[in-house]
Amino acid sequence: MKCYQAKAGELTPQWYVIDATDAVVGRLAAQIAPILMGKHRPTYAPHIDTGDYVIVTNVDKVVFTGNKWQQKSYQRYSGYPGGQKEEVAWKLFRRRPARILELAIQRMMPKNKIGRHMMGKLKLYVGPQHPHQAQQPIPMTPLSGRPAPSGALFTPKPTPQARAPRSQPTQEPTPAPVIESPAPVVEPPTPVAEPPAPVVEPLAPLPEPEAQLPPPGPESEAQLPPPAGEGTPTPAEPPSPVEAAPEVPPPAAPEAGTE
Repeated sequence: MKCYQAKAGELTPQWYVIDATDAVVGRLAAQIAPILMGKHRPTYAPHIDTGDYVIVTNVDKVVFTGNKWQQKSYQRYSGYPGGQKEEVAWKLFRRRPARILELAIQRMMPKNKIGRHMMGKLKLYVGPQHPHQAQQPIPMTPLSGRPAPSGALFTPKPTPQARAPRSQPTQEPTPAPVIESPAPVVEPPTPVAEPPAPVVEPLAPLPEPEAQLPPPGPESEAQLPPPAGEGTPTPAEPPSPVEAAPEVPPPAAPEAGTE
């Protein structure tokens, strides 16, 4: 990729015309100087004159802001001893109307030979007419006016307070009401739905082991109580003939007086 460098005589200059009626001198000069230097183009080069021509009409109608017509002064020096002169702005404007704008633009240009060459492309005319109609200049609108004070903050002027009469007691100033900011409303936390508890089914009771009972003795034939947890009693098992002999009832005792 190569960078383009402008060369002398390679660019065709344009012509512009500006009406300076009621235009502020400094703002108009700041608009014209970049055009003479060529800074409004992407082909600007500081060592080549790439600027355009500017025609300014009605230079006798420019204005100053404030009280500069009486306060601003211009100095010139002839080079001889005692040749330094000073002139107020309104006197110089009355003698040479175009000199005010010309000096404002010249002081914004380079202070060398190429700057003087650029100043040769500035055409100043008193009145609305100019002799450059053949170049078909492009009209431009001058930058004029003051910036609007939008967004600026102005401090209000203090109002004088009325003094209370001496005969009456002075009233103490009422304290300003203290406005308490409302406490922030804390919303209760949203209850989180707990998962349902798992259903635990009751376990079936395990069958209890039967108690091993000792074999019934020969003296008792009483039935054993039924095991716990059962509704109906279980009949006792009959004794085996080997283990127990049948009981024989004892003989009856003899009654008294009989033998």
